This record gives sequence, structure tokens and C-alpha cells, in this order.
Amino acid sequence: MTLFDTIILLNHFNPKNIQMSKINPHEVYTTDETRTLLKISPSTIKRMLKSGAIRANKVGGQYRILGKELLRLISPHVERKAVRVYQKIKKRIKNKVKPW
Repeated sequence: MTLFDTIILLNHFNPKNIQMSKINPHEVYTTDETRTLLKISPSTIKRMLKSGAIRANKVGGQYRILGKELLRLISPHVERKAVRVYQKIKKRIKNKVKPW
């Protein structure tokens, strides 16, 4: 995602307005349902799908979005923490493999 996409996302998307209890992590949502849940415009959802901000699969010409992807989107700190843990583990492994 580019800096421009991030700025657009922050301007149009406010996670505080979303009730996480409405989103089932095992449910599959259409773009219209996603728009309603996230309270964003059609052009914003298209932009987010195109830029990769929302990961989705195309089924029969329409995008399908997993609930867990929406939860990841509205709570990005969880993903950042996972990335930090992954980077730590990767660094440890590299340091152990170097002496060999």
C-alpha cells in the first residue's frame, strides 16, 4: 500500500465507528456487506481492494472477503505485533545459522 492509499484510508475509515461484535471471523462477506460494516463509500472499497489494503478472493466475478480479514483491518496493531515476533524469530535463526 502506498502512502497515498494510507492517507485515503485514514481519511475515510474510522475503526471507532465499527462494532467488532457484528463481524464474524468465519463469515464470508460481499463488497456491499463490507462497505456497510466499515461504513465506507463504494469508491473507497474499490481503492482498498485494488491497493491490497483489504485482501479478498474473486468468486464468479465478485470479491469475497473473510471476516477475519475485516477484523485484521480494524485492529492493525495485532498484525504489527505478529510481524515483530516473526522478525525476532527470523533474526535469531539467522544468527544461529551463520556459524555453520
